[in-house]
Amino acid sequence: MTLAIRFADIEAARERLRGVAHRTPVLTSRSADARTGARLFFKCENLQRTGAFKFRGAYNALAQFSPEQRARGVVAFSSGNHAQAIALAAQLLGIPATIVMPQDAPPIKIEATRGYGAEIVFYDRYREDREAIGRALAAERGLTLIPPFDHPHVMAGQGTAAAELFEDVGALDALVVCVGGGGLISGCAVAAKHLAPGCRVIGVEPEAGNDVQLSLAAGRIVHIDVPATIADGAQTQHAGQLTFPVIQALVAEIVTVPDAALVRAMRFFAERMKLVVEPTGALAAAAVFERLSLAGRRVGVIVSGGNLDCARYAQLLSSASP
Repeated sequence: MTLAIRFADIEAARERLRGVAHRTPVLTSRSADARTGARLFFKCENLQRTGAFKFRGAYNALAQFSPEQRARGVVAFSSGNHAQAIALAAQLLGIPATIVMPQDAPPIKIEATRGYGAEIVFYDRYREDREAIGRALAAERGLTLIPPFDHPHVMAGQGTAAAELFEDVGALDALVVCVGGGGLISGCAVAAKHLAPGCRVIGVEPEAGNDVQLSLAAGRIVHIDVPATIADGAQTQHAGQLTFPVIQALVAEIVTVPDAALVRAMRFFAERMKLVVEPTGALAAAAVFERLSLAGRRVGVIVSGGNLDCARYAQLLSSASP
């Protein structure tokens, strides 16, 4: 089966992103290594433009628009990070942007998306279909729809994060990546297969939203209700038609972690590494700390984002058990 992207697509995305996206740092922590017995390398996409890895895929997709597409504009649907990424990429490229966002999206993400000049169309995530709303707007206004994960240009852009990580630290025994709709992990898995064929790629979902884990077990895409989890970036109901085959082919396993583990990982990042990490961004680290046995291994950990309201952040950290 031919997969939606190849490593050549990731290399091309790196060229488009050069000088535009940040080359985010890779941090280490002796405390984290001692805790796990592994040698951990944290790829800090919470320090990317717009505060998450999503800018990579958004800019890579919009940079390939035709002049007519640029003039008409882009529409996207997102709980927040893809929204901000599309809005900023569109602003940089002079493209009008319309973003479909849930009414209960974190205020900081709504404000940032507006700040980048995008028009926001709100919907009820528990009663309305954001994909249908996005498609309808695209048809009505002649806009180009760029989904948050199920698009080859988005997937290739996200894979540049892993390509940079391998370039910076060399081959790894394992790469642990959060999973929502699968855009990030599919791009990272393609990069890993090319740059470190022996690397085991492991995905992490919230316990309440394990649709990809269920899908792998069933051998087909499984749809679930909107999961009740603090990891709002992973409240997807199903994997993508393009991302799922990549996950099937290249991802070794999917594990899950409870919300409480996310909060404990967030607190570790704050106290020991001085990093602000949102719940979804802590999925991979939470699994490394509490779910996976990786002693003696060199392990890459994608820290996917750091966007959340300060009051909510303080509330979550104060609730963390030691």
